Amino acid sequence: MSDARRWPRRVARLLPAPLQRRLRAAVLGRHHRPPVGQVDFGDLRRTAPLSRHFGYDRGLPVDRHYIEQWLAKRGTDIRGRVLEVGDDSYTRRFGGEAVTAADVLHLHGGNPLATYVADLASGDGLPDAHFDCLLLTQTLHLVYDVPAALRTAYRVLRPGGVLLATFPGISQRSDDEWAAFWCWSFTSLSATRLFHESFPPAGVTVESHGNVLAAVSFLEGIAAEELSAEELAIKDPAYEVLITVRAVKPGEEARQP
Repeated sequence: MSDARRWPRRVARLLPAPLQRRLRAAVLGRHHRPPVGQVDFGDLRRTAPLSRHFGYDRGLPVDRHYIEQWLAKRGTDIRGRVLEVGDDSYTRRFGGEAVTAADVLHLHGGNPLATYVADLASGDGLPDAHFDCLLLTQTLHLVYDVPAALRTAYRVLRPGGVLLATFPGISQRSDDEWAAFWCWSFTSLSATRLFHESFPPAGVTVESHGNVLAAVSFLEGIAAEELSAEELAIKDPAYEVLITVRAVKPGEEARQP
């Protein structure tokens, strides 16, 4: 590429990122596709990601942005006796005063917050028809026998109880203590079929979140704060970064979406 064509790009890179995006969209159009050989990879021309920690070291990870937005809309489901995996942070944050008891499930002993230590696939030690809400955020991909885990979830919910689950679609794998348990990534189709085996289909709502920019950013470890709200809000079913499921156990108190 000649210097005459390079210098406008170099000048543009001196501008703040939001201005760069608006300028590029104004000049080239949002859906402009550069010819083969003229793609400007910029900071992404690298074989190592910007962050190997999902973007936590840069801000809020893209998948957590989608999780928190979705849970905020489901706040009325998080009530009564709630069981959450790992800790009770989302229970407290999104359930608030509607929560009468916050229980925590953990696979291993030693977690001081855990009120239940159990494997979801076997369900040993978890009581029947006990919880009004079950929060399984970023959990089911760590369980090899997902159908068994969903049967346990159905069993421990009270009639009318709600399971709120999230799991990865397009994602890197973690390199922490859970790396050895990471079995699956999902699509909205696989999620729908799995949940319909354990819950009545009429009570299951499956959504996907993300687009190609969100997916690339998440894989690179770019934080949600580095993208605009408009960019994150666009849903493209071909690029499912996160899958969310709301599943209701039938009963007299069954709630509508």
